[in-house]
Amino acid sequence: MCGINGFSFKDERLIGRMNAAIKHRGPDQDGIFLDDNFSLGHARLAVIDLSERGRQPIFNEDKTLAIVFNGEIYNFKELRRALEQKGHKFFSNTDTEVVLHLFEERRERCVEELDGIFAFAIYNLKERSLFAVRDHLGVKPLYYFWDEQKLIFSSEIKAILEHDIKREINQRALSSCWHMLYPLAPLTIFRKIFKLPPGHFLTLKKGQLDIRRYWRPKFEKTALSRNEIKNEIRRLAEEAVKKQLVSDRPLGVFLSGGIDSTVVAALAQKFSAAKLKTFCVGFDVVEEREKYNIDFEMARRVAKDLGTEHRELMIGAKDVLGALEKVAWHMDEPMSNHTQSITYLLSGFAKREVAVALGGDGGDEIFAGYPRYRLNLLLDQYQKIPVFLRRAFLDKAVSYWNKKGDLGKKLATPQGVERYLLYLSQKDKLLARAIKPSYFKDDWYKKKLEESYSDSASSDSNDLLMLMDLENWLPEESLMRTDKTTMAHGLEERVPLLDRSLVEFALKIPIGHKLGLFDSKTIFKAALGDLLPDYVAKAPKRGWFSPMAKWLRGDLKDFAFDVLSPNYCSGSEEFVDFPAARRILEDHISKKEYNLTLIWSLMSFQMWYKNYLSR
Repeated sequence: MCGINGFSFKDERLIGRMNAAIKHRGPDQDGIFLDDNFSLGHARLAVIDLSERGRQPIFNEDKTLAIVFNGEIYNFKELRRALEQKGHKFFSNTDTEVVLHLFEERRERCVEELDGIFAFAIYNLKERSLFAVRDHLGVKPLYYFWDEQKLIFSSEIKAILEHDIKREINQRALSSCWHMLYPLAPLTIFRKIFKLPPGHFLTLKKGQLDIRRYWRPKFEKTALSRNEIKNEIRRLAEEAVKKQLVSDRPLGVFLSGGIDSTVVAALAQKFSAAKLKTFCVGFDVVEEREKYNIDFEMARRVAKDLGTEHRELMIGAKDVLGALEKVAWHMDEPMSNHTQSITYLLSGFAKREVAVALGGDGGDEIFAGYPRYRLNLLLDQYQKIPVFLRRAFLDKAVSYWNKKGDLGKKLATPQGVERYLLYLSQKDKLLARAIKPSYFKDDWYKKKLEESYSDSASSDSNDLLMLMDLENWLPEESLMRTDKTTMAHGLEERVPLLDRSLVEFALKIPIGHKLGLFDSKTIFKAALGDLLPDYVAKAPKRGWFSPMAKWLRGDLKDFAFDVLSPNYCSGSEEFVDFPAARRILEDHISKKEYNLTLIWSLMSFQMWYKNYLSR
């Protein structure tokens, strides 16, 4: 993994500043290439071919193409053999050089053969053109600035901001941050800076920027039997982990004690030549210690059963407090997930011993693991009941059970974007109190979600929910958070469960094999169940249970009050109603309302604003 930079004019000082801004992504080497019409930069984290020959930019034989690359290509050895048979000569043993020669052969269609995670850019010196691409599922980010005259691109926004660019908030992206907790692609929080969406590439030629989609999720259902499906999941999962263990640097696994990370760790241990290192985080709390360390204790049991070399990090409120503003800077945008600082601290801990870590990301999105999928299935079944029966019996019961809630609204909501947003609705009601109306009411984010929903050929509502997660939540929140918090320490995370072949097959599996009213991920657990101890397989689904809400009532309270005040940074009072924001915090502290997500949205915006816009 690395950091890539570039722009459509020549300036050695500026490309050097961009490299320096993302040095954390690539602490091992840096490189610059200058042409009369283009500048390329690279910050390298060496993982494959650690020699000087791996320094980027890398060129083809006749020096007509130059590449800067971020990511890993897992099938690069097979591709290299095929390219050598066609006469291509190689200078290094890197996967980067293989991508460059494959581009010589297939141009834009080279991405069809790439098995991996990547964002890269190739400059054609003869044509004075650029090709840049983001991987199929958006594991690696790629940002760009375009003003109809010049193009600037980078792995992180902060490097683009090294240029003399007016820092203006994109109001639609900000509204997306409030409602969705993150900015939906292609927008970023900055006007004229964009995210290249997953499965897209851009070309710049003769002053014209063109963006096209080369891959999209498909739900073409398989006719295989349940047993055949189980066997194929097992085969693809084993292959994914096995090929992602290739590294010239030490490698480990993030182990949370959940199903997905346990499967990845078990397979990694099975295929590792050496004893596997696993890493887990726990919470240093005095009260309710067992409650907040359920995952930690599960991971410890799994590691003992697998026989891994297990490493444990215990963090407290003071550790988190010391990381919060650093994490806000690394994230580039106001993204409201309180686990960011925890992942950041764990990544720094793991980096002491490994350069690469495998994670269990993606299993819930492709095998229907989230509770909202089961709720959606329940709503579908409820709405199949004849209306006269519902009115006569069920609606009265719902009304009785739900005098103060919104269950009735949920039961009446048809499939679509509105149902997808139901689990955020309560947060929206509360957040509307603290945000100035003109920055809260824009509903562009709904229209963007509708694009994902309407593009699918599937008629199954859970397929459509998973599609919206795959195209939005997963790449722009979950994977973006993972990328920024791991690469902040120059640590590469790989995601075997998001191997393209496994994902494409998982999308073909009928929802009835994945999900029931009382269980989820059923086919995944059946396929890999022998790797899962009963205490993992039968554990209830839960999010990462941290004491952050508790800490906001204690050791983080003073900091939270400080952040949610107009004195913290200048200018943000245009957006936030601070008296209302502080009342929300007070209600949380007094336990009148549980407002963790809401408070974190406000704090994330404030810390981001102080880092990037405060005057």
